[in-house]
Amino acid sequence: MLRSELVLGNGVVLPNRLAKAATSEQLADRHGAPTSQLIEAYRRLARSGAGLLISGNVMVDGSALEARRNVVIEDDRHLPALRRWAAVTAGTDVRLLLQLSHAGRQTMRGVTVAGRRQDVVAPSAVPLSLGKALFRPPRALAEAEIPAIVDRFARAAAVAATAGFAGAQLHGAHGYLLNQFLSPLVNQRADRWGGPLENRMRLLLEVVRAVRAATPDTFILSVKLNSADFQRGGFDADDALVVAKALEAEGVHLIEVSGGSYESTAMVTGRASTREREAYFLDFAEQFAKELTIPLMLSGGFRTRKGMIDALESGAVDLIGLARPIAHDPDFPQHLLDGTTEASTVRPQTVGIRDVDNLLNSAWHQQQLARLGRAKPVHPTRRPVVALALALLVALRDLVLVKGPFGRR
Repeated sequence: MLRSELVLGNGVVLPNRLAKAATSEQLADRHGAPTSQLIEAYRRLARSGAGLLISGNVMVDGSALEARRNVVIEDDRHLPALRRWAAVTAGTDVRLLLQLSHAGRQTMRGVTVAGRRQDVVAPSAVPLSLGKALFRPPRALAEAEIPAIVDRFARAAAVAATAGFAGAQLHGAHGYLLNQFLSPLVNQRADRWGGPLENRMRLLLEVVRAVRAATPDTFILSVKLNSADFQRGGFDADDALVVAKALEAEGVHLIEVSGGSYESTAMVTGRASTREREAYFLDFAEQFAKELTIPLMLSGGFRTRKGMIDALESGAVDLIGLARPIAHDPDFPQHLLDGTTEASTVRPQTVGIRDVDNLLNSAWHQQQLARLGRAKPVHPTRRPVVALALALLVALRDLVLVKGPFGRR
């Protein structure tokens, strides 16, 4: 089952049912261009065995980044480097998608490209309920500014297509701007972009239409969608199904089911009610599959070959997303396909403090990808305290060194 091809709605074929889900690499230069280190990491990942690769956040606005050293596409200025990145899958049947995103109110304080003035925006001026030292309160977007957001996504997708990428994934989950518009807690607008769900999903649908118009039919268009935000009174599973049906009607080729946000980190830790099922959001995928024909990708929590095959054979999902297991062992997908492994040995990295552990796990896996970018093997036995110390040193160096690449990790 893992080896079965998947034919998407535009006729593009994925060679198997394993995907490398998005990871936060943070390996761009200070201008937002992909570095040789990032490109080399993906050259290695293209040999992982996964039939689909999805990048980490590629931001459409250099004044609103989710983290330092995000890749940014605002125009074609980085086209040569983007072409080198896209070319890592040349001569293979592996497909590489760029995950296009706007951070909105989850813009990290003080983070821009090349000294750009920061502009933190959201549907409404609702600040995050955590990390006030890290995130500035946003200003509400004026209605006249919203079409420019749509244009940014379309322009970035058009550049990605020109560079040779197989497609793009719109990040409509995890509390980023497109998800913020979907949330009734963050979107408190009284115009045509807020209020009932029909209005709150307008921005996402307008972006989908603009991206489709700006790219060829063979360009894969995926959306990462929260099954729920897991906040009382927020975007819930019923809302998500309505949005998913609308995305299917708009001709989206693939929906990745996820959940949570910075304020409710289900995408990192899983939900208590589903954690024992291995895949965090499998129950939501099962509900979606009953009413949708569009292929569904599920990421978060998959660790065993049996769990993946069971999910595929149940009909709940069509594609298995793997992130941390691949950062831990870049050949894990190939081992699954060959039947030479039954489970990932990746384990959570902890120092015993919950909020620190969430950051630590992201940093630990970023460091493994950075090693791949230096043509080095991963270091799966790196101790959590060492990874945390390295992450703090890199963050400090990045604050001090305003020029040059992100550095070695």
